Amino acid sequence: QVQLVESGGGLVQPGGSLRLSCAASGRIFSFGDMGWFRQTPGKPSRELVSTITAGGHTNTSDPVKGRFTISRDVAKNVVYLQMDNLKPEDTAIYYCKAEYIDIDWYSRIAWGLGTQVTVSS
Repeated sequence: QVQLVESGGGLVQPGGSLRLSCAASGRIFSFGDMGWFRQTPGKPSRELVSTITAGGHTNTSDPVKGRFTISRDVAKNVVYLQMDNLKPEDTAIYYCKAEYIDIDWYSRIAWGLGTQVTVSS
């Protein structure tokens, strides 16, 4: 099994910055795409924030493009989300997601438990 441990959430004023981290561990063959999704109260599903492949290719949603930057340490299996110029509408629970190949060569997906980000004055 894979465990994803998120950290870095909290309360910040509009215009401020936060950096989220997600550390992945477990007995697996390899990790594929990793990334961040978020969910706000009242919305039925999680929305894409940003993802990154093992090769460094990124996909970032329009609402955060230019403000959020995803990066990854492939050797340590850690993915980061640098969030700058935060807005109240960025308030959400942020979830880390990882795709991986397990030791039996099955393709699987893991999710973290989420970290709260609140942007408020």
